[in-house]
Amino acid sequence: MIDWDDVRYFLAVARAGSVRAAAERLGVNHSTVLRRIAQLEERLGAHMFEKLPSGYRLTAAGEEVLELADQMEASSHQLETRVFGRDQRVRGLLRVTLAPPLATHLLIPDFSDFARLYPDIEMEILSSGELANLTNREADVAIRVVYDRKTLPLNLHGLKGPDVFGGIYMSRDRLVAWRAGAPDPIRWIVISIHGIPDWANEGEVRTAEVPFRVTDAEAQIVAVRQGLGMTTLPCFVGDADPLLARVPGTNLHMYGTLWLLTQGEARKTKRVRLFTEFVFRRLAAYASLLAGLSLSRD
Repeated sequence: MIDWDDVRYFLAVARAGSVRAAAERLGVNHSTVLRRIAQLEERLGAHMFEKLPSGYRLTAAGEEVLELADQMEASSHQLETRVFGRDQRVRGLLRVTLAPPLATHLLIPDFSDFARLYPDIEMEILSSGELANLTNREADVAIRVVYDRKTLPLNLHGLKGPDVFGGIYMSRDRLVAWRAGAPDPIRWIVISIHGIPDWANEGEVRTAEVPFRVTDAEAQIVAVRQGLGMTTLPCFVGDADPLLARVPGTNLHMYGTLWLLTQGEARKTKRVRLFTEFVFRRLAAYASLLAGLSLSRD
């Protein structure tokens, strides 16, 4: 009999191209991966990989095993989700993935309310810019801003929430100084991987040619609060911050629509259903804030 765990290690090396990368992905040491691959090769009576200076390359036998291993993995995930879907207890682990700003600036208080209502549900909030794979059970629920509904995978079940808009913001103190004619240059504050969006080149405030770059949203917000310049933010962040104001003469821009996404049998579990229904109601209450309509502007 082939050990499924050995196959998992084989898939990790085949996909990563190296034992070291596979070990990091699996959270084990280098020798464990080598031992598992050796066990699989012994059971099958063939070498799976050819070791090259650039990494590990599949042999002809390895290529054949890869196709079958992919099928085994898919069957394993299907088995897990079907069994998981029959679990109707209001307890157990619930993993939720969403972008950091949605967690820290909007939904953590709501997640806390849900956790108090259902103390036997262990919540794990995966607040990351990387998208967790629902099909592979990396998360049970995803909360995502989607610009085009057609990009959603067909195997996901979705609840459509409110639209999300963004605007251009600067600190209130910096705005007062600009109105008073302060000569200091006003910089664009940008997250390095995104840059300045085309729609942001508008408004009455002129900016310096040299931007100020950061790598994450929290640093971006701190920089704009410090009066360094202006930046684009979701309205639920910018409008809720008493230290910030919208830049005069600028308009709002639609980022996309919030979706609550679940997959297959997982969405039938009681804890997933309770959570999605709870958050869906909370998001509806935030519709004006998300659309930038919650505050009267200066």
